[in-house]
Amino acid sequence: MFEALSERLQEVFRRLRGRGRLGEAEVQEAMREVRLALLEADVNFKVVKDFVARVRERAVGSEVLESLTPGQTVVKIVHEELIALLGGAASGLSVSPRPPTVVLLAGLQGSGKTTTTAKLALVLRRGGKRPLMVAADLQRPAAVEQLAALARQLELAVFLPRPGDTPLTAARAGLREADRLGSDTVLVDTAGRLQVDEALMEELAELRRELRPHEVLLVVDAMTGQEAVAVAETFDRRLGIDGIVLTKLDGDARGGAALSVRAVTGKPIKFVGTGEKADALEVFHPDRLASRILGMGDVLTLIERAQAGVDLRQAREMERKLRKNQLNLQDFLDQLRQMRRMGPLDQFVSMLPGAAKLKGLQVDEGQLTRMEAIINSMTPRERSEPGIIDGSRRKRIAAGSGTKVQDVNRLLRQFDQTRKLLRNVSEPGRRGRFPFPLP
Repeated sequence: MFEALSERLQEVFRRLRGRGRLGEAEVQEAMREVRLALLEADVNFKVVKDFVARVRERAVGSEVLESLTPGQTVVKIVHEELIALLGGAASGLSVSPRPPTVVLLAGLQGSGKTTTTAKLALVLRRGGKRPLMVAADLQRPAAVEQLAALARQLELAVFLPRPGDTPLTAARAGLREADRLGSDTVLVDTAGRLQVDEALMEELAELRRELRPHEVLLVVDAMTGQEAVAVAETFDRRLGIDGIVLTKLDGDARGGAALSVRAVTGKPIKFVGTGEKADALEVFHPDRLASRILGMGDVLTLIERAQAGVDLRQAREMERKLRKNQLNLQDFLDQLRQMRRMGPLDQFVSMLPGAAKLKGLQVDEGQLTRMEAIINSMTPRERSEPGIIDGSRRKRIAAGSGTKVQDVNRLLRQFDQTRKLLRNVSEPGRRGRFPFPLP
């Protein structure tokens, strides 16, 4: 996420931090490079101009020039201004004092609107809400079937239109169904088009007038850059939106949409899509994204993902086994699966403070898949007693998992080293000793 922009900015600030004192000329030079980095990231020109002007005004003042650590002070100023540019603080959904809260989701075809509807419903359910999804996209073929399939997959409540329904009659019937079910939130998935046109806007305007939603969320594809900003401007002018959902943010190496859309429209980014999985929709935190762009990491999001992905009962059992040195390959497999449920490993790396120093580190998801396949090919006894796995067993396991004997040998060595490491760390009097040199 934002890889190119992040690398450019971190290189600028690395050079600044390496200087003992900064004069106005050095600050001006750094601001020119920041400006170029943002423009290359497809950030709106006016947004870049205003941002650099604010940073320069603060950076050439006594706040930096008289600081004992001027380079770090410039980074601090850029960090604070980035947070302000992105919206300052997280902005949640408005909640009606009298349920149900009605949320209208709009956007162009291909932005991920229907998938986002289901992901948002999942977020709300995990937060203790009782959401109902309403399929009111009668324009795109199979849109209703897609939402119904997502509802079955995620075990979410959905209202499907009847034959002859219009988007408005379907939405009205969905609200009546929400009253009957006792749902406190209604998410209305509306139609999109390949581009903004009069028919689309009239349909959405009618839904807004009649339903009087408490939130109108615009779903836009972050990877379309300035086109996403232009779409947001048009929808806000014609329809009036309350917030934005940026999808496919995990694939946006530049960052133009995220860094421009809030400043251009004045509307907050409320949620971001960070992957294809159903749980890959997160509340947008400007401070966390600003920290990641500047290489400061995002430890809070990392902790939240860990808390959501870890089974506490398994964690307690794992702790007991570690204390008694009883870790086996089934435990290894359970931990591997929990880790993979938390999301792609390259996202974790990007959330670590100082992740830029790990540039060039390749996170091989395929290796994790092979490890899981190898352990799955073992018998229950082999998983609990790895010591019995001799040469013939290794050949059978390799054949059963579609891997090579060398892969099986590598996994067993890694497991043995991990168990020794954990034993040395957990045993009293041996803390801090390691059985093999760390890289």
